[in-house]
Amino acid sequence: MTEEPAQLPPGLALSWGVHPVQRRGPKPALTVDQIVATGIEFGDAQGFEAISLQKIAAHLGVSTNAMYRYLSSKDELIVLVAEKAWGRAPEHIMQASGWREGARAWVKAQVDRYAERPWLLDVPIRGAPATPNLLHWVETLLTVMEDTGLSQHDALGCAVLFDGYARSYANLARQLGASDSAPVESAAVGAFLVPRLQSAGYHRLLAMYTNQEYEDTLDDDFDFGLDRILDGIQVLIDRR
Repeated sequence: MTEEPAQLPPGLALSWGVHPVQRRGPKPALTVDQIVATGIEFGDAQGFEAISLQKIAAHLGVSTNAMYRYLSSKDELIVLVAEKAWGRAPEHIMQASGWREGARAWVKAQVDRYAERPWLLDVPIRGAPATPNLLHWVETLLTVMEDTGLSQHDALGCAVLFDGYARSYANLARQLGASDSAPVESAAVGAFLVPRLQSAGYHRLLAMYTNQEYEDTLDDDFDFGLDRILDGIQVLIDRR
């Protein structure tokens, strides 16, 4: 599909397959899909900062200026790369039993995507989702929430809440995963702190350290936090 799109945010028209009218000149040597695929490869291998028009151009054997025949800006590149990297929401979400399990599957799918491509956490958020794949994620969750009786406004609020929880948890998991701490070091920290907690009068923390409760239990934290969110939404549903 080829037309002159109206003034829209970078990457939006291209993400929907709407291309500017082709001008006369040499046949393009590349495609937007090639550029986007290379950007994803760079992100997967080297992180978000590696996704640049200059680096992609060098890899593909063209000048940086030549890239502007295909994309208007780096912002447009990032939008298209993130859109492709996210892909559509997994089908198994819709197969879950009930809204709670469907919402849990949706959040878990987002966390899994962040674990696969941590650099997605670094993509700037410049507004509500508007590209096809990201909208598919939203549509999937709204469909999961459809039988709750919540208003459209409240259902969309749930989507924002779940998205924020997935992003926060994934970011914490990434930071802990990047840590060089080893279990023996965690034990050493506990041994160091216990007498100091006791002398400082931090009795509750002392009890947690003594009972080995004050540890990095990220999997348990995921379920605990998400269950509290689901419980809160259930209260809202019951009020409606």
